[in-house]
Amino acid sequence: MSSSESELSDSDVELQKAFEEGKLKPGLNKVEEAPIQFTNNVTGLKQKLEEIKLKLPWIERLDCVNELAPLAPELAVQAMTQEQKRENELKNNKKLPQFKPEEDPVLNDFKREMLFYRQAQAAVTYAIPKLKATGLATKRPEDYFAEMAKSDEHMQKIRENLMKKQEQQKRSERVKQLRQQRKEGKMLQIQIKQQRQQEKKQILDQVKKARKGMANTDFLDEKKGKAISRKSIERRKMKDKKFGFGGKKRGRKVNTKDSAADISEYKNPGKPGKKFKNAGKGNKNLKTRPGKNRRINMRNKGKK
Repeated sequence: MSSSESELSDSDVELQKAFEEGKLKPGLNKVEEAPIQFTNNVTGLKQKLEEIKLKLPWIERLDCVNELAPLAPELAVQAMTQEQKRENELKNNKKLPQFKPEEDPVLNDFKREMLFYRQAQAAVTYAIPKLKATGLATKRPEDYFAEMAKSDEHMQKIRENLMKKQEQQKRSERVKQLRQQRKEGKMLQIQIKQQRQQEKKQILDQVKKARKGMANTDFLDEKKGKAISRKSIERRKMKDKKFGFGGKKRGRKVNTKDSAADISEYKNPGKPGKKFKNAGKGNKNLKTRPGKNRRINMRNKGKK
């Protein structure tokens, strides 16, 4: 190889390295990608399908190829409401990308789910009569026994855990109800107290007006007309018996002009000194007190 050819090869290597590193600017050097060719090999696909296809009876495969089930009225209404709701959301929120109802991916997902549902419904209506025709049972009998994947001890622990969670939830709800009842009771007490204070204030204002002659005392009769309990009546009787019925108490026994002139209950005491007329003359019926010395002697005599 001559020197010129070796220099050309070295320069090509350097250019290739610079191109791989991205140091060359776009210009004459351009990479073209080969176009992807899609081939629809129908015969090859059918051949492959025949190779992997299992030639088993239908009861082993349970494949159902059928059309969609008819759309139920309630499902149609639900689909319409969903479309209307989504359309309102798109109108109210300008930040969301605006789509047509048929191009909206959210509505398309809902429609796709509806298609799955209708396809499954049609498969069931096709497969159940076919299974019954072959004499196979489609419902589990009541005495059917199948071994569970979990042990009884494990399931018992799960039940106990669930029961504990339910009890805790009930306890927390009960505590919330008690707190709410306490708050309501406290608010009711405050309201009753405020109402009583308001009524008391109104009565005092009416009493003040009645004293000044600006109002009548009919409100007292209305107050008395309310239902009174038996206990309050008995309490009132005891207080009346002990303290009287009110009114002025000082000076009730002082004589007046009429009471001083009234002599209907006056009795003549008789002449003074008549009772002790025969005193000191040895009257045996008159009991006199012994003297002091005699009383002392009588006490000492009893002690001996």
